[in-house]
Amino acid sequence: MSPDAALPYVEDVGQLVCSAKGCGEPAVHALLWNNPRLHTTGRRKVWLACDAHREHLSQFLAARSFLRDVVGVDELDESHG
Repeated sequence: MSPDAALPYVEDVGQLVCSAKGCGEPAVHALLWNNPRLHTTGRRKVWLACDAHREHLSQFLAARSFLRDVVGVDELDESHG
């Protein structure tokens, strides 16, 4: 992304927003993943997704065998990175 490119506007800094490029929609899903070549078995990275991007982001991670679980953002806690 170019440094001059506009980032999605987020009104509330504490708001969880979708991780899809250019999306500023509120996140409702948490995609838990890891790259087994880089991360320990128990480590989980988190991508956030709105309803519109959940399937696309899930497929991207699953195609690489990185996707471990999908949960609601309300289920996230400190252990989820």
